[in-house]
Amino acid sequence: MKRSVFIYTYLVLTTPALAQDWLEWRGPTGDHHAPAGATAPVTWDESSNLDWVTPIPGQGHSSPTLVGARIYLTTADVANQTQSLLILDRKNGDLIREVVVHREKLPERIHPNNTHASPTVASDGQLVFTLFHNDAAAWLTAFNLEGEQIWQKRVSEFDPQQYQFGFGSSPRVVGDTVIVTGEYDGPDSGIYALDTATGELRWKTPRDNKITFSTPAVANLGGTLQLLISGGDHLAAYDANNGNQLWLIDGSAKATCGTMVWDSSRNLAFASGGYPNQFTVAVSTQGEPKIIWQNAIKCYEQSMLVLNGHIYAVADSGVAYCWRCDDGEEMWRERLGGKFSSSPLLVDGKIYVSNEGGTTFVYRARPDRYESLGENQLGDGAFATSTPADGRLYHRYFTRSGDGVQGYLAAIGK
Repeated sequence: MKRSVFIYTYLVLTTPALAQDWLEWRGPTGDHHAPAGATAPVTWDESSNLDWVTPIPGQGHSSPTLVGARIYLTTADVANQTQSLLILDRKNGDLIREVVVHREKLPERIHPNNTHASPTVASDGQLVFTLFHNDAAAWLTAFNLEGEQIWQKRVSEFDPQQYQFGFGSSPRVVGDTVIVTGEYDGPDSGIYALDTATGELRWKTPRDNKITFSTPAVANLGGTLQLLISGGDHLAAYDANNGNQLWLIDGSAKATCGTMVWDSSRNLAFASGGYPNQFTVAVSTQGEPKIIWQNAIKCYEQSMLVLNGHIYAVADSGVAYCWRCDDGEEMWRERLGGKFSSSPLLVDGKIYVSNEGGTTFVYRARPDRYESLGENQLGDGAFATSTPADGRLYHRYFTRSGDGVQGYLAAIGK
């Protein structure tokens, strides 16, 4: 059912990108912090505080990407063997266009919790970039904002022989390049940088031939723009401009999914995961990199948040934590309940995170104690992380019925 209740004045600038655009996974600053001044509701349900709700064809776990007046989202239809880019109107949720990017040749096997459309769309404000696992390879495709294809490149083989769980990492835009990570037990395992305008390969950095799924963080540490990544039993940093390895130390797990986080003022980087061992770890990146603290808490699919010298995380166990960045001291813990695949999001001093059962928890980002602000249910499940803008949350969720799974995108907040 489609609902559009309120009409609001929509800001249009002369450039394609709006002040509250959200151009890629983890947002404009790469740390899942909404911009200063952003707001979002703390309470809602199926019948209140929803501006619009749009049914989404197919299934996917990618988060909404906001560019100008439009929302870009990926989806996959297993029955029809397609992987597509969806373009929606940001004001009213109307589905403007569905662009089929790939037909057939979807992987035969993936993890039951994964989809064939999990990577989030990235944009430089002029083009949008989709990343799909198809025909045993990672494919990056560039479109203009109208959905017309500009170029398409087979970035690398992605044909894991062990742990055939599908694809997980999202593309990242760094300057005039798009960064793609494809790590698996094969010869093309690596990090790739492609030219945004042409798709030509700028550089490639090989990675260990081990299956892992993390998206690199793009962090400024010590005055250097770095790609931080965990997995392959290591924690590593690469120069974001050329792919040169800056440092690499033991201390991760064979496989991780979450994106690393950092504290530039303290020159610290943090990671959590993984498989087969579970961990949360802090690395000092000043001088010779070294691990300064660690614990056995596991945030596997979900990434963490850093704010004012503290880390906020939700573990696979369904427990929310706050640790002190400097020494890992536990400030508090609180059982939320359920399993989590989406990542915590910070908006106006509040943390939003949804469990796989469709409950979104809202609590204050404060280190002294846990302060709940709301628990909100939509549908039967949520794996994607919500996107904040326009005083709203753009939230992807789904319902189950005898006919299968139906996905939706909602604008929470009027």
